[in-house]
Amino acid sequence: MTQPPGFSDPYYPAHVCRLHKSLYGLKQAPRAWNDRFTLFLPSLGFLSTYSDPSLFVKHVGKSVVILLLYVDDILITGSDSAAIDITIRALTKEFDIKDLGALHYFLGIQITQTSSGMFLSQSKYVADLLGKANMVHSKPCTTPCLPYNRLVKDDGHPFNNPSLYRSIVGALQYLTFTRPDIAFSVHQVCQFMHCPMDSHYAAVKQILRYLQGTIDFGIQFSKGDLDLHAFSDADWAGDPNDRRSTTGLVVYIGPNPISWSSKKQNTVSRSSTEAEYRALSSTAAEIDWITQLLQFMQIEVSGPTTLFCDNLSTIALAYNPVMHHRTKHIEVDVHFIRERVAKKLLQVQFVSSNDQFADILTKGLSTHLFRTHCYNLRVGKPHSEIEGRC
Repeated sequence: MTQPPGFSDPYYPAHVCRLHKSLYGLKQAPRAWNDRFTLFLPSLGFLSTYSDPSLFVKHVGKSVVILLLYVDDILITGSDSAAIDITIRALTKEFDIKDLGALHYFLGIQITQTSSGMFLSQSKYVADLLGKANMVHSKPCTTPCLPYNRLVKDDGHPFNNPSLYRSIVGALQYLTFTRPDIAFSVHQVCQFMHCPMDSHYAAVKQILRYLQGTIDFGIQFSKGDLDLHAFSDADWAGDPNDRRSTTGLVVYIGPNPISWSSKKQNTVSRSSTEAEYRALSSTAAEIDWITQLLQFMQIEVSGPTTLFCDNLSTIALAYNPVMHHRTKHIEVDVHFIRERVAKKLLQVQFVSSNDQFADILTKGLSTHLFRTHCYNLRVGKPHSEIEGRC
């Protein structure tokens, strides 16, 4: 190190400045970098999307360049390779950026490019997690939770290492980005972070044992149409601790699932119809968000989005313009769905419970049904290992 220009001491030329704070590693450093980068992008013609502030889109004639920013990690893609190269050169002139080439690894997610699409997995992340929990050599199991079993708040004795419980469960949450098959199981164990019991940690260990046997599983994305459709489901009063219902939703673009969720509803539902209607409303809101994102990238969604539900009473309520005194307390959700149905933005259709893809996100299932829905969600081994099945 040397003395900075303009602040050199002629009497002590060998001395250097003592820093009271580190230049890197400050809490505000990532924010400062993000502000600096996002202020520069508009000069290149990029616009920030309203749906996602970390996603930037640039339209060049009929082509498009898409940039995704996460702190100092950047993904760039688009429909014109020349426009992408121009963007990379412009960023390199302004910032010290290293081009790593084609996408293979991003934020713990491994990406394998294939002729038909891509395969996303987190096998390295799973291996590290199993090592952290000392379960590398554990015996695999077929499902991440027991069929139709729910965890109870005060079941058993308090777990003797709650910090370990919170650390593992927090890591499992990140794994659901590419593993929708464990979303419901992780949703269950997340509810007991403040005071975990031995039975709750046993449920965590079952998830890890399932991951041990499916460490190379991921989600397959393949080329196809841009038809937008979704599945919505609810497990009415399924939680034995507070009798709230669980919402499960999955949204598809063509054959590919792009958004999924397993979440407990905020209030207690007094009927299965009400629980399904709240789930329907959450799914419709997710569809709205995805539609806005696609429109910003100039990808038009043709026709109304089909939303599949396995409750006939809920579907009838969505199309019936007459309010009933029994539905006044869910009037906001009713109007939210009906408005989109009336504008022909949404089309609610019936689907049998056996074909309800979101069922895996609301409850534990038997091995056969669980594997069926894993196939529906395109969760499995890499394409080259599954003998032609996507």
